[in-house]
Amino acid sequence: MRIHTVPPSASLADPGREYRASEPGVPLRCCLRKSLADEPVWLFRYSPAFGKGPYAEVGPVFTHVDCAAVPSLDRLPVELLNNPRILRSYNAAGQIHDGEVVEPGSFDRAIEELFNNPSIESVQVRSVSHGCFYFAITRS
Repeated sequence: MRIHTVPPSASLADPGREYRASEPGVPLRCCLRKSLADEPVWLFRYSPAFGKGPYAEVGPVFTHVDCAAVPSLDRLPVELLNNPRILRSYNAAGQIHDGEVVEPGSFDRAIEELFNNPSIESVQVRSVSHGCFYFAITRS
């Protein structure tokens, strides 16, 4: 699998972005960890690449203003998967295929099962409570 993060430069596409000092525990989509208190972050609208046309969604995300950390892009970020999450799968045309709530400890199996379907091209990992995008996954 390959993990796709949100680079801080994506904030430039949103003229309404906000510069903030983060509260502790904000999920950062650039380095795939939770923030520490008072880290400089952007809050901005973001639309993931894997969902097109009527399936494209826009929602709020946080990234560092300058992110020096490079997360592992070939394994799941455990720190962001300690709660249930929504997995939404998409085909090559960017149309949604399916969605399911996955509990901690079940992510590897659920993702493997989704990618057993050859029509699935990508999976979005999202918050259950707010629906916010965390990161995307594609095949290796």
